[in-house]
Order: sequence, then C-alpha cells, then structure tokens
Amino acid sequence: MRTSLTLTLVCFLTASTLPAAAQAVRGATSLRQLSDYYQELAERVDPAVVQIITRGFAQEEASGAALIRTRRSNGSGVIVDSEGYIVTNAHVVGAARSVQVLLPQPSEDRSRFKSILKPSGKLVNAQIVGADRETDIAVLKIDGTGYSRLPFSDSEKLRQGQIVFAFGSPFGLENSVTSGIISSVARQLREDDPMIYIQTDAAINPGNSGGPLVNAEGEIAGINTFQISQGGGNEGIGFAVPANVAKSVYEQIRKHGRVRRGQIGVIAQTITPELAQSLGLSQDWGVILADIAPSGAAQAAGLEIRDIVVSFNGKLMENARQFGVNIYQCAGETVTLEILRGTQKLTKRVAVLERPRDPDRLLSLAGGPANVIPQLGIVAVDLDERSMPVLPPLRRLSGVVVAGLVADSGANENVLRPGDVIYAAGTKAVNSLAGIKEAVQGMQHGLPVALHIERAGQLQFVVVEIN
Repeated sequence: MRTSLTLTLVCFLTASTLPAAAQAVRGATSLRQLSDYYQELAERVDPAVVQIITRGFAQEEASGAALIRTRRSNGSGVIVDSEGYIVTNAHVVGAARSVQVLLPQPSEDRSRFKSILKPSGKLVNAQIVGADRETDIAVLKIDGTGYSRLPFSDSEKLRQGQIVFAFGSPFGLENSVTSGIISSVARQLREDDPMIYIQTDAAINPGNSGGPLVNAEGEIAGINTFQISQGGGNEGIGFAVPANVAKSVYEQIRKHGRVRRGQIGVIAQTITPELAQSLGLSQDWGVILADIAPSGAAQAAGLEIRDIVVSFNGKLMENARQFGVNIYQCAGETVTLEILRGTQKLTKRVAVLERPRDPDRLLSLAGGPANVIPQLGIVAVDLDERSMPVLPPLRRLSGVVVAGLVADSGANENVLRPGDVIYAAGTKAVNSLAGIKEAVQGMQHGLPVALHIERAGQLQFVVVEIN
C-alpha cells in the first residue's frame, strides 16, 4: 500500500513539467487515485473500530442538594485480536459500572443496503480485563471470535510530517475518520516524565478517545487520548499514546492482568548545559543520578549520586525519560549499566525489582459516588488499613489518598496524582474522607487552595482551583 501512495505523490511532483492541459488531466487522475486510496484505507480500518458506551454514577448539584444520577458516556476503541480483545483509554472506562461495545455492521451486511444511511451495528457487553492509568490504556474483552483487527505498527519509525488518520466516534458520531500529519513524534507534558505522546493535527474531539491513530499502511500508530483546546473544540493539537507503549501495556495486561514496572531505587535527571556547567560535568547531555534510595537495588550495586549513566544494556542513554522507560520494562531482570564517575568508567550489574505498590489499585477501593470530591476533581479514599499496603511508607497515619482523577476536571488534571496523600486543605487539617469534604464544602468556584500532600515520600504544597 505504501507503493500506491508513493506513486500518487510522484504524479503530483511531476505534473508541473507537463503542458497545462496534460497537467489538468494528470492532476485529476492523481486526485482520484489519492481519494480512492483514502476510501480503501477507511474500508479496511472501519470494521476494527468500535464505539464504547459506559454507564456509571455521577454527582450533580441541584437546588442546593447533592444528587446522584446515572451518567452515560461514550468513547472509542480498536480490536487488536480476532478473539475479541479491544484496546481503549483507561479514562474511557474509568469507574464504569457497565461497559458495552457497539460493533460496526459487517461489510457483507452493509452491502445489502442501498441507502448511504446504514443501520447501526451490534451492541454487546464487554469485560474490563485491566487498565493502566499511568499510560491511560485499558483492555476490554468481548465474546466471540473472527473479528476484524488492526496490527500495531512500530511507532519508533514514525517521522514528523507523515500522514495519519484518526478513527473513532467523536461526540458519539459513530464511524468517523479525520486525517492529518504527525506534528511531533515524542511530546512530553512534564519534564523527565517517562510518558510521551504523538502530537497530530488530525481532528481529535471528545469521543475520539481510545480510537486508533492509523498510518498510511492501515496499522495502529497510536491510541487517540486527548486534545489541547482553549474553546473545547479541535484546534489541531491532539495527542495519542504511541503504538509501542500501547502494545506493551496490552500484552502485559493480557498476561498478568496489570502492568509490571521495574525500579532500581534512583532519581535520574536529564543533564542540561546549565547543570553540566554548574556541577563541572564532562558532558552537557545524558543522564545523571540525583538520588540513590537507601537499601535499594542501585545502592546494593554500588551506584552513587552524580554518577552519569552512559549506557543501559549497551544502549546509549540520552535523557532521563529514555532511562526510566528502559528500567520500567525490565522488571525481574538484571541489567548492565555503564557509568561515568568523574573521569572513571565503570560497569555495574543492577537487579531491577518489580515496583511492589501500584497506585492504580487504589481505585478499586473506592465505593462509588461517595468517594468523588467534585470540587477537587478527584476520587479519594481514607488512609486506613486497606489503602496503606498499596502505598510506600508514609510520614503520617491519617489523611486522604487520591485514588483517581475525574476526567475533564479542568485546571487540576495535571496537579494531583493517584497515590498523593492529602494532609491539609488551606489551614484545615484533613484526617478522613469526611474531613476533606467538609474542608472544601462551600468554597467559591475558581478559588485557589493550597493542599499539603505527601508524594513519593516527600511533603509538599500544591495549589488547586476549586471546581
């Protein structure tokens, strides 16, 4: 299929050397070829793209009283295995009480209808196999076999400017497709965050979440996840989880029911020219170790603060994100690090331990709407004997744990994280779920409030806005 598209583009490039009449004919032919290719691609991809319909509980304010209502929402997904396995976004299924999948009408059935308005497909129940909120990927399973599927591409081969297509159900409009290009192959939202996204100008709107971003070969280049917009509509800045990340999470969830992540007990940072100059480092790029956890695997292997990580299993390490991803993927293995300590090069063998506690498990402790704090845009649980085993050792024994984030919660979406423990809101101490509700009750919309939290063993203040 790549050859077909390449030949079409060559026609455009050579048309300018022809006489005007010949250019017009050649141009029209090329446009038809390109249009036919797009149409053929859509026909191949559509049968594997599904709409996901969820139902759950939501809280709303009416007449001064808090009411609980049933909320229906929708997203998209893509079938990646003929046995009925579907990949979507974790935030699409969230804490849904029920999940259904609207399958496309089979092509052989659609061909029986002459009208361009075809009947909807079949609605079936789906089971959540697992969800990983750090990557925002979830896996569903529906009964049956023989489904159309899409293969994952190697997203490491994506390049800026490549043509891509976003499939899904924006605003519930089933079976939609938009096109665009890759704006960036690796976009970080936070410095040194191991999670990166594909940026695209293909229109991604609410409801597209979980659908596939497809390359010109009809393969999954990424999973559409979110957009950045000031007005709520598409502004050409959409983001997708890269296919390699989505595939790894999918395979781990199928095998283990969850994602296994490795750790060695270090804090790694990307070396900047300013950092290198200040510390007198021999290079102004790469990875430096800023902290070594006591009694961790890195300390046992003899790593030290200010060591520069040169390579990981022979692979050159260029930044902290790259280093973190490689560590995550090697849980249970022993890896080889080449480090630079001053002018001395050393080789260290380090055991990568599986991260024993996973904040994603906190969400399973939430009982329902009573755990939602709409003013903060979070789902929270008490710090008690159920939640403490999921968390690392804490400074205090009473508080409220952030179990999850409410989708579309405004400015607070990237402030709090699952696993954060809230000890105070403003000047009010918080000792329980009831306490945090009382502390924020009646606060004015848009009011900034400082929360005293513990994150990864460190106390800090974060400022949130009241929704």
